[in-house]
Amino acid sequence: QAVKIAKAEAAGKAQVAGSIGSVGQLIHPLGEIDFDVVVEAYARQIKALAAAGVDYILLETIIDIQEMRAGLLAAKSVCDLPVICQMTFEEDGRTVTGTDIVTMAKILEPLGASVLGVNCSLGPAQLLPLIEQLGQHTSLPISVQANAGMPKLVEGKTVFPLSPTEMAAYVERLVQAGANYIGGCCGTTPEHIRQMKLALTTCTAPTREIKSTSMCLASRSKFVNIGQQESVVLIGERINPTGRKLMAAEIKQGDFSMVKREALNQVAAGAGVLDVNMGVPGIDQKLVMREVVTQLAMLVDVPLAIDSTDPEVIEAGLRYYPGRALINSVSDNEQLKGKIFALAKKYGAAVILLPLTENQLPQTAAERIEIIERLVREAKQAGLSERDLMLDALVLTVATDAQAAQAVLETLQLYKQKFGYPTTMGLSNISFGLPKRECLNLAFYNLAVLQGLTSPIINPLLPQITEATAALAVLLGKDQQGLEYSQMVANAQEQPVVKTEVVTAENILQVLTQAIMTGEKERAVQLTKQAIEQGQPLLKIANESLSLGMQLIGEKFSTGKAFLPQVLLSAESMRAAFNVLQANLKQEDLPSQGTVLLATVQGDIHDLGKNIVAALLSNNGFKVLDLGKDVSPEEVIACVEREKPDIVGLCALMTTTLPAMQATIKAL
Repeated sequence: QAVKIAKAEAAGKAQVAGSIGSVGQLIHPLGEIDFDVVVEAYARQIKALAAAGVDYILLETIIDIQEMRAGLLAAKSVCDLPVICQMTFEEDGRTVTGTDIVTMAKILEPLGASVLGVNCSLGPAQLLPLIEQLGQHTSLPISVQANAGMPKLVEGKTVFPLSPTEMAAYVERLVQAGANYIGGCCGTTPEHIRQMKLALTTCTAPTREIKSTSMCLASRSKFVNIGQQESVVLIGERINPTGRKLMAAEIKQGDFSMVKREALNQVAAGAGVLDVNMGVPGIDQKLVMREVVTQLAMLVDVPLAIDSTDPEVIEAGLRYYPGRALINSVSDNEQLKGKIFALAKKYGAAVILLPLTENQLPQTAAERIEIIERLVREAKQAGLSERDLMLDALVLTVATDAQAAQAVLETLQLYKQKFGYPTTMGLSNISFGLPKRECLNLAFYNLAVLQGLTSPIINPLLPQITEATAALAVLLGKDQQGLEYSQMVANAQEQPVVKTEVVTAENILQVLTQAIMTGEKERAVQLTKQAIEQGQPLLKIANESLSLGMQLIGEKFSTGKAFLPQVLLSAESMRAAFNVLQANLKQEDLPSQGTVLLATVQGDIHDLGKNIVAALLSNNGFKVLDLGKDVSPEEVIACVEREKPDIVGLCALMTTTLPAMQATIKAL
């Protein structure tokens, strides 16, 4: 009915977009709601709007990239309408959950967005630099709906400072920055829109052309460019249970402590992407891949490669990953390649092409090129682009084939000449069966980079590999003035790789603090039990490890070195460890931090911020009384008198409910 009314009023002079906002909850594991529940909720709304005849679907005011992914996947599943994706950013240029605007583009463009944009939260002055960044990194149209400046509360009323004329003065600059669609959000009136429309009549949009041929992968908070013009990016190989009995046994038991440790160690050592393989016999690999990908997305900020030959396992990884992943890999298998290409297209993923057929192990470069040409052709027919493809050179061991290394080097050279795509390979296969393998691996690595290797799948914990990577970037002119090399040396001196320490009575509290900071929940629980068994005082464990770990991650958050997912993960780890302490209380008592009453004020139905605060406080030992949404001043007063909390926290998102906030404060 709303669409019918809007289309009647537009009378053919304007198009009508179906606007859909946030569901108001963070998706698991940041919150409680399941990803598929959110996809279904969006799908129901989008299906109704599409059936009613909207011209566009407009997903707007979204603060979490995973929720935007849910909305976009839902739209693609129920209609063919163009989808405008507008996210909301904080003044630091990131969403609440840590995504910057370029990373947003790198995830949503290959996922199928039609228009990328920004709305709400900030005024045009604050959004202008974001539009400039976006204009340099996407070929899609760009939309922007700014607030009429930053709101102020004046005599009990919300006032937006920018007049229609002042708002219109930003239009030319927004267009020059790359905006193709311009409107207004909070505080804008019909007069604001009229003045902005007038300003647009004299604007000429510049031509934007994105010339990069690099592949881009992304996590929730970071993107990585991979290509012939970029420095080498290492793909960490160590999250793989093949031939590793201890890791396989842990995964089978549902314990991912070793997986997390390997992830943290590889990132600390310089891995730019992490390969994730869950090939353990006797487990439900789909469920395990989903769980591991979900946890690693919270734990580390580098993109993931989903490593499996089973399309269902690959989909489990791609669907729930809040970024742009790499599929490892697809070979020339008639039964599988079509399915895997379709998954890459559906989820906006990149994919490694492996020159293997069902009955051929190619020995020569010419044989490999023939297979790859066929796979590239079929990938493009499936809708993938050149920036979605990475080529594997297929490494065989020189122990059984003296020409194996030469064939790989020739293959890399031909890949670079014929395609120019990023290239990869399981580098350490070259030395299998020979002594002192690291020596052969390093020599082969140096030769391969010179022939066009861009992203080897390798063990980054070998210092000679990471050092050689940095050195080669300088020597090949990809690291101007050796800045990245110098930074690598400095980082290695300041932050040595976080290898699994030998835990002693002297260092256990420090190791526990580190586990809280890195969000290793299982390890934090194990270390807390160990500390208690060693006779460490419970209060000392609480104060000098658990609270300290949260304090340190909080400091990283406040300086932009950590984001909300990492903070929530640390809080969850602290709560799990704290529960162990409470279960072991005897005479001594861990003091409560106090009682906090939380409520969203009357007239406002938004409680996302409040829920985040509630989770962090409860995980840190506070008793939380949450009255929910749309709470009257009288209800707040009654609870204060009844429960006598130490702190009252009030929440409001809508600018129209700021007066209700003031009224509640006055009543208190």
